[in-house]
Amino acid sequence: MSRMEPANTVSESKQRAPKQFGVVSAVRGSIVEIKFEHKPPAIHTIIYAINRTIALEVLTQLPGNKVRTIALTPTQGLARGMQAEDSGQPLTVPIGKQNISRMFNVFGKPIDGKSFDHQCQRRSVHQAPPPLSKLSSQLQIFETGIKIVDVLCPLERGGKAGLFGGAGVGKTVLLTEMIHNMVSHQQGVSIFCGIGERCREGEELYREMKEAGVLDNMVMLFGQMNEPPGSRFRIGHSALTMAEYFRDDEHKDVLLLIDNIFRFIQAGSEVSGLMGQMPSRMGYQPTLGTELSGLEERIANTQNGAITSIQAVYVPADDFTDPAATHTFSHLSATLVLSRKRASEGLYPSIDPLQSSSSLATANIVGERHYKIAQEVREILAQYDELKDIIAMLGLEQLANKDRKIVIRARRLERFFTQPFFTTEQFTGMKGKFVSLENALSGCEQILQGSFDEYPESALYMIGDINEASESKTNNVEPEQQENHHAS
Repeated sequence: MSRMEPANTVSESKQRAPKQFGVVSAVRGSIVEIKFEHKPPAIHTIIYAINRTIALEVLTQLPGNKVRTIALTPTQGLARGMQAEDSGQPLTVPIGKQNISRMFNVFGKPIDGKSFDHQCQRRSVHQAPPPLSKLSSQLQIFETGIKIVDVLCPLERGGKAGLFGGAGVGKTVLLTEMIHNMVSHQQGVSIFCGIGERCREGEELYREMKEAGVLDNMVMLFGQMNEPPGSRFRIGHSALTMAEYFRDDEHKDVLLLIDNIFRFIQAGSEVSGLMGQMPSRMGYQPTLGTELSGLEERIANTQNGAITSIQAVYVPADDFTDPAATHTFSHLSATLVLSRKRASEGLYPSIDPLQSSSSLATANIVGERHYKIAQEVREILAQYDELKDIIAMLGLEQLANKDRKIVIRARRLERFFTQPFFTTEQFTGMKGKFVSLENALSGCEQILQGSFDEYPESALYMIGDINEASESKTNNVEPEQQENHHAS
């Protein structure tokens, strides 16, 4: 582990107290109690033991100059009576452009096997959210270039979006595409924070990002599943500190991807239990709301730049009334739900248009035209959903002309919302498309008006702009969709 010298930043400019030494008085798994002769270290101070191989963070001060700490590293080998060194400063991570295209752990130590300048500027991971006076009051749309997201569930620049999806429905592909579009079209920086990630997932994602060519404008941080709860609990703060540097110092837009925010809450619950706190509702920590707010409120849109966050959210037992889910929902401005059924039909990205929502999808924010088109699209897709049972029993021919027209347009809208991604070019052989919001709205408008009723569904499948439909009219690129026309 590298030595953590105090950073030359505003937050670290205060004169630190001289280093002192304490004695370990108790070791209970990841919880370690240390007694000091004089004044105990402040909350959040890092304490080292066994030649700086074990790092502990002060969480509570106890009577008799004692402190109770949570371990950020495994505590094997630590015993009562051992000496512990007060570092005099909180956990810090490196900040600066040298972080780009690198992969770090909670200490800001590279885990990609490449050399790194450890004498660079460092900053404490414990930062206050930006004050109200510095927040931007202007609501802006974060354009992703993905049609179904921009039209039906617009993301907020400087906002937080929740991404709900199981394994194999295209969650990682969607995240990768958003990173690609952020880098290539908005000249921003992307930061991926893996909280409780499996080692395999982190390695695979790093390789995928490298092959997709998006690693050059990206920083990755991992608090892996096998690490102590203290490490998983603090990795989100480390990632946010790096993101804040690019927003506040470099004045860039930052896309922060967190996978999985539930594991942050889970790590906090473990820490709380180890500290001996009385559990709250459903066994969660009593400080759940405060801990989540301390992380989420730092993700904001300021006058200098914005941190836009997309967070994977696991819902325990699909219970949306679970405290972890309800507390997370209160912070989100948009919800994207990935559907396994849509993925099985080959409709990628497999975002469910009826379950997904956004607080920005109102007329006074997105504009009257956009709002009207989005409402019409939702309405026609909802009507099609209701007609599916009738079609399955009686067939499309038994429907009234009005209902048949709804089915025709709804199916064409579903195909139009599919899109080839840049990050999947090597697998699909189809060139990726970035579709502007105006082109996406224009396409939906023309389909709703019936301009494409006579076109085969396959002409609208996996295209970008609506103008490409006429070019692909004769090319049947949609696998088994025409045959399944009646079965759906």
